[in-house]
Amino acid sequence: MTHPMAQYFEIHPDHPQPRLIRQAAAILRRGGVIAYPTDSSYALACRIEDKKALDRIRQLRQLGEKHNFTLVCHDLSQVSQFVRLGNEAHRLIRALTPGPYTFVLKATREVPRRLQHPSRKTVGIRIPAHAVVQALLEELGEPLFSTTLILPGEERALEDPREIRRRLEKQVDLVIDAGIVPYEPTTIVVLADEVPEVVRWGKGRERLEALMS
Repeated sequence: MTHPMAQYFEIHPDHPQPRLIRQAAAILRRGGVIAYPTDSSYALACRIEDKKALDRIRQLRQLGEKHNFTLVCHDLSQVSQFVRLGNEAHRLIRALTPGPYTFVLKATREVPRRLQHPSRKTVGIRIPAHAVVQALLEELGEPLFSTTLILPGEERALEDPREIRRRLEKQVDLVIDAGIVPYEPTTIVVLADEVPEVVRWGKGRERLEALMS
């Protein structure tokens, strides 16, 4: 089955056009897979309920069952529906978001099993500082299921939306062009226990070090 060509929306990175945001949300609600910008890279996303769309993302990135996916949320109150938040986790996330951090926490029953880490029952959480993502999440009213747009055999995420369109136009339903986003991995903090553990230092390191010192 050949996939129809992806739609391509040029959306302003700081002042997203509401009409295009509504259309992007409609594509997601119909089970679409989108390529979209975050504050650290371009990423692929779908709705968390859409198993078919999720499988397409897995295939596109050739990801195994053990890969950690991330829920991209609008704010802390949305986060608290999907993960168990202790006091320290709540304090850290409130202080650091929106921002380029991925927090790994124990999932609640709201998170479909297929999105959780099989043995640890954890899930990654992001609240990116990007106006396009924030507008899209607000319009959608639910988190996005997301993974960085790193293609099989490559080390880095694609940074140029025109290249994303050229390479993925038959594999995704929408490419959102909000300009070039230089790839800089997020800092990953595991908050499954009360003591935060940084498992990858990335973008936003200084801010986190200052908070933890």
